[in-house]
Parts: sequence; structure tokens; C-alpha cells
Amino acid sequence: MTQRVPASPTHPVQPAADPLAAPSLKRRMACWLYEGMLLFGVVFIAGYLFGTLSQTRHALDNRPGLQAFLFLIIGIYFTWFWHRGQTLAMKTWHVKVVSAQGLPLSQSRALLRYLLSWMWFLPPLLLTIPLGLPPGSMGLLCFVWVLIWALLSRFHPQRQFWHDAWAGTRLVSAK
Repeated sequence: MTQRVPASPTHPVQPAADPLAAPSLKRRMACWLYEGMLLFGVVFIAGYLFGTLSQTRHALDNRPGLQAFLFLIIGIYFTWFWHRGQTLAMKTWHVKVVSAQGLPLSQSRALLRYLLSWMWFLPPLLLTIPLGLPPGSMGLLCFVWVLIWALLSRFHPQRQFWHDAWAGTRLVSAK
């Protein structure tokens, strides 16, 4: 439902902004990059904690265990914040995550969004396994896929990321 502003000689009638409209792709990607910088601290502390508790002496020791631990910690981080509506990066960029109906996310919906958000990285990472790509090529492949995945939101009717559509969530402006 759109609300109309009363007409006046200086202000023509304009519909109010849709409260469930997606923020611009530029703003969502800026938020995404800032989230990555903040996540660096979470991963650093979690990695330090894992190394200390497991008495890991070498970075490659217990690598599968560390990866599983980081997947769990990052999942807890995002699920907890998304259940409350915003991460710190989302607050900074005035972006909020809600259900498709505009309601706050349940813990299970936030967890589903976390699992589906791995679409940002999973396809290129799975592709590097059979190809045996060196780190530089793997990084380039991830960068290209992230760009493609972000641009694919242009084909969604509400301009949402596809993992949000599949999870029954949406990013909205929090201004």
C-alpha cells in the first residue's frame, strides 16, 4: 500500500517509498565489504581461541577442525545478529534483514539464510577442487563469482539477492 503526499503548487503528488524495497546494490555491496572487515576480527579471535584450546602448534595442524569451528562461530555470529535485524555493518549502512513479509527473522530463518548465503563462495570453491587452481586464480574466480552473484539480483522482481529469496528473507532500508 502506498501513501500519497497531499498535492500543493510546489510539491506534486508523489507515492511514499516502499518500506520493503531493497536498498541500492551499491549500498548492499558496501555493507557486504564492511561486514568482511568486521568478520576479520571475529575470525581472528575464534582462530586464536581454537589454536589455544587445541594446542595447535602449526597453522596447518587441525585445519579441518579449525574450518568447522570457524563455520560454526560465523554461523552463530550471523544468526544471532540477523535474528535481531542487523549486524554492525548493516546498522552502519542502514540495511535491515526481515522476512519476506517484513517481520523479524526467527532463529531458524536466520540459520537458513546463513546456510544459503554460502552461495557467495561455494560455487567457485567447489570448482577449484577438481581444477587444482593456484591461490591467485582461486581468488580471481571468487571475485568474478561474487560480482556475478551480486548482479544477478537485478533479475529478481524485488531486486533481492537470490539466497534471500530462497530463504524467505529480504534486505530493506532501515532509514
